[in-house]
Formats: sequence, structure tokens, C-alpha cells
Amino acid sequence: MRLTMVGTGYVGLVTGVCLANTGNEVVCLDVVEEKIEKLKQGICPIYEPGLTELMVKNAEAGRLTYTTDKTEAYRDADMIFICVGTPSDERGHTNLQYVHAAADDIADVIKSLGPNQTPKVVVMKSTVPVGTTLAVRDRIRERVGPDIPFEIADNPEFLKEGDAVTDFNKPDRVVVGVESERVGEMFKDLYDPFVRNGHPIFVMDVSSSEMVKYASNNFLATKISFINEMANLCEAYGANINRVREGMCADKRIGYAFLHPGVGYGGSCFPKDTLACIMMGETSGTPTAISKAVHETNQAQRERFFKKMLTHFGGEQGITGKTLAFWGLAFKPRTDDIRESPALAVARKALGYGCTVRGFDPVAMDNVRREAPTIELVDDMYECARDADALVISTDWDEFKSPDFAKLGEVMAGKTIFDGRNLYRRQHLGELGFTYYSVGRAPVKPA
Repeated sequence: MRLTMVGTGYVGLVTGVCLANTGNEVVCLDVVEEKIEKLKQGICPIYEPGLTELMVKNAEAGRLTYTTDKTEAYRDADMIFICVGTPSDERGHTNLQYVHAAADDIADVIKSLGPNQTPKVVVMKSTVPVGTTLAVRDRIRERVGPDIPFEIADNPEFLKEGDAVTDFNKPDRVVVGVESERVGEMFKDLYDPFVRNGHPIFVMDVSSSEMVKYASNNFLATKISFINEMANLCEAYGANINRVREGMCADKRIGYAFLHPGVGYGGSCFPKDTLACIMMGETSGTPTAISKAVHETNQAQRERFFKKMLTHFGGEQGITGKTLAFWGLAFKPRTDDIRESPALAVARKALGYGCTVRGFDPVAMDNVRREAPTIELVDDMYECARDADALVISTDWDEFKSPDFAKLGEVMAGKTIFDGRNLYRRQHLGELGFTYYSVGRAPVKPA
């Protein structure tokens, strides 16, 4: 099948590369010429394990090409996937300007091809508020007139950054929203190589398909905020959230996934999609009390974590001038994405109180350098901690899980650790002479 990806971010690039890898002819379109030139050279613009190798392999095989030419990208495509950004503001209102621009460009090209063409399928892959896909259909129809054939569909993505290639190749499910049986069969043909593990392809109406993505992400965000709320209660009453989690999650109705206490969720999906549900509720007059509480709890968790630092150092005057070392700046491990990163939120809070903030992250340093230039970046995790009054664990990269504590104690000015990911055993840290704070567990002082 001949496919076009509009946009070469996480979703567009991963989708295009993986679909090319099963034999489809894929064109990736972007308006940024520098980005396309780098892609042609085999340079991946994002950090995603396994993606660069598949890019190079399929480009060399001639199945994957890149262009800035919209006519070239759309002219011969059977399916056109809109994978552009849909940023939202602090209230959850989604900016659809890039979706609309893509729709207008597609309309102009298919209109120029005349009424006798095989109907192209325009697929909404970007996450958009319910009703947007059909509104895009109407926008294209108004632009091309009644005689130009095309069809519309929705195909939400469920890719975890850091595991996106694996998620695409081995999906739990594929969801598509269509208006015709023909398009549903096209999707079944397209995704059949990826669901031979027995996992389902759900073909449904377009609005339900759009809602599946929001409902899924909102529920996962709810689990994170819930376990953090339980962790806060554990701190208040002297319980241990690790023990509570073990006893709770052994119930097969509950399970372990996404029930890890910490400093809250971040990234490009959970914050945006939870806010979008709140916005859709306000627009339709439908209460979304749970979604609002999830968002508020998540934001408060960052404040609560920073308050531990503030209290430890004796308040505003005590923390001013302190040096804090941050291990981890991306919003999660195995990605360089710093969007809505809890680590950066806490770091910026510390900067506002007059702290010197030093940071290390295995892959996100370049992005931090651009977005947060006031953070001093160091290329070695132990040098990052040198002369620091406290160490903040904010992203659970594997290399942070078993550090050389003797070396760490030697280089730090103050042997204090604020662990936002509960990586270490409390008693062990106390025996090593550290003051240790975590989430949902009582702090530990040196033995």
C-alpha cells in the first residue's frame, strides 16, 4: 500500500518507519527542510530505541522516502495519515491549526487530480477532540466540492515513548474509526502483520475511536494520581507505600501497571489528554470531576515533593544559595522528551528560590540546554553531584538504580537524597550515612 505520513514527530516517524518495514511504500512529509535533509541522511530527530536502525534499513530498501513537496507526497497515496502536533493550552483547549493546514493542503492536491481518481483515505492519527475528524472531513469537502472522491478515518496511536517501536510492532490492540466497510477492510489489511499475536483490531465509528484514546490516557493518569494520593496518606500515618502497593496490587482486579508512586506524570500525552477531557466536558456541559481531580493531584504532587526540600533546609532562607543536583531531566526514562517533565518543574521551582541547579540526563541534555538554559548541565552523574547539598532523583533511568554510594558520599557536600522514584532501600541509605527522603515512606536519617 502507498502511504503518506504528514509530520515526522514521534507518531508520524514511528508509524511511517514501522509500516514501511512490513513492505508498504511510505512517504514522510514535513515542512521543515532541515529536518527532512537530516532524515535523508539517516539522522533521527528523536531518541527512540531501535528507530534509527529501521529508518536506515527501509530507506536503503527504497520503501521509505522523505519530502517537503506536498503534491509529491499526496498524489499517489492510498492513505494519508495526519500526524501533526495538537498542542493544548493550560485549560486543555486544543490548537488545531496544524491539522487544518494539513487538511487544506490535502484538499488542494486531491482537487487538482480530478473526479476520476480512486478515493484516497485521509486518516486522523493525531490525538484530537471528539468530533474533529468529521469536522476535517467537512472542511475538505467544502474545499474540493461535491465531485472529488475521498474518505475519512480515525486511527489513534498508543505508543509509549521509549518503547514506541515495540508498541507499534506488538500492539495490545488496533483501533480504527471508519465510515465505510471498504476503509475498514483496508485497515485490516494494513495492520494484519502486527496482530498475528491474536490481539484485536477494533473497527468502530469515528467518534468512538477518537474517544478511546482520551479515555485510555485519562484512566492511566488517574491510576498515577491515585497511587500518589495513597502515598501521601501513607506519609501522614506512618505506613509504607511500597508495602501497601504490594498488598493492593496482588489483587488481580487491580494489577501493578501504572501504580508507581512518584512526582507525577508528564510528557506530551497524559497532561494534554486529561485537560482535553476536562475541556470537552466544559464545552458539552458534562461534569468531569474525576478528571479535574486527577490533574490537580498531579500538579500538587510536584509542589509537595519540592516542599520536602524546602522543609529540610529550613524554609526559604535556608534553601537559598543551596546547590541541588538532579539525576534525570526527561519526563521518563528511555526518551529525550522533556515536555511537562516533573523534573524540570521541580528544578525551576528550586531556581526560583535562588538555588544553583545542576543536572544530568543520559539523552535529554540537548533539549534541556535549549529549553532551560539556567540549569547547569554536566556530562557525568557523579560530577553532577559534586559539592551538591542534595541530590534529587527525578527520572528512573537504569544507571541511577545501583550507584556507587561511597563515591557519591565523597563528592557531595551534604549527604541528602530526595528520591522521587523510590529507587533505594531506606534502611540501607541510612546505614550509609545519608539523609533520605522518598515518596510515601518515612524519611531516614543517618544511622
